[in-house]
Amino acid sequence: MRRRDLFKVVGATICAAFGPCVRGAGRDRRPWKTAIGLNGFASASRKYGKSFPIRDVLHFAASHGFDGVELTRGWPAGPYPRADQRERIAALKRLYDGFGLQVFSIQTGAGGAFAPDPAARGKWIEQFRDQARFAKAVGAECIGMWPGGPLRGQSIDEAIERLAESFRRAAAIAAQLGLVAAFEIEPPFVFHTEEHLRRILQGANHPALKAIYDPSHFDLMNGSTGRPHEMLGRVGVENIGYVHLTDTDGTLRDGGTSKHLPCGDGHVDIAASLKTLWEGGFRGWIMIDAWEIPDPYEACAKGKKAIDQALARLG
Repeated sequence: MRRRDLFKVVGATICAAFGPCVRGAGRDRRPWKTAIGLNGFASASRKYGKSFPIRDVLHFAASHGFDGVELTRGWPAGPYPRADQRERIAALKRLYDGFGLQVFSIQTGAGGAFAPDPAARGKWIEQFRDQARFAKAVGAECIGMWPGGPLRGQSIDEAIERLAESFRRAAAIAAQLGLVAAFEIEPPFVFHTEEHLRRILQGANHPALKAIYDPSHFDLMNGSTGRPHEMLGRVGVENIGYVHLTDTDGTLRDGGTSKHLPCGDGHVDIAASLKTLWEGGFRGWIMIDAWEIPDPYEACAKGKKAIDQALARLG
């Protein structure tokens, strides 16, 4: 039986046995909620020429006990709806609700957040406002931001100051909607060090603004030692909005961003990362980040297993 057919059979069996595929009260009581990231399937589709029908992906997530999904821009069905496109949003929500999965977050760009031109930064804020309203309407609890792009003639200090101000305004918008605004910096970005991350958080100084913990990026920022939980401890678990769980070997993939690997396939002490999160009081969403991993299904399954094993030890 092909993988996709197996997922369909398993998903149908779960629904038949337990009624509509909705999240149960037992899942709501879990200290961590788990999700798959559509970015992994989108990147594998683009990089390796593979096909991942969205319903097959959602069957897989439901049958493996995941609670939710993080959406990515442009995949599988084009741009996000605008906040006023209620019918599109309702249809999108029905798709994920039908598999018992919550859209817990959406990924957004933030290059405009540190543009030198104040008008460009204002335009980014309005775009963020609309996307945050969409995120709320589709059922999300978080909204992710990635400040990529060049300095455009600024110094790094000027860029950090402008980014922090924009993020403070974005966090205020998110807070009004009951969302957490979380950002991620990566080795290829102009913001790519622990110091940069700390300065952005401190400059924005808003309780609704958090960082995303991705062990692959933290590992490179921590010297590629396989111990990204050390940097996590210095940054502070209380400053983490949600997690992108992945392993790494401490290098870049094809000259791009930090190489993502299935949990257990790299040099990161995944158990130590999860223990640090637990002991620091983190009780939020953990998404399996399969960015440019050839088999995102395998990466999601290994990541879920690592989380379940950690909860068995820690809980």
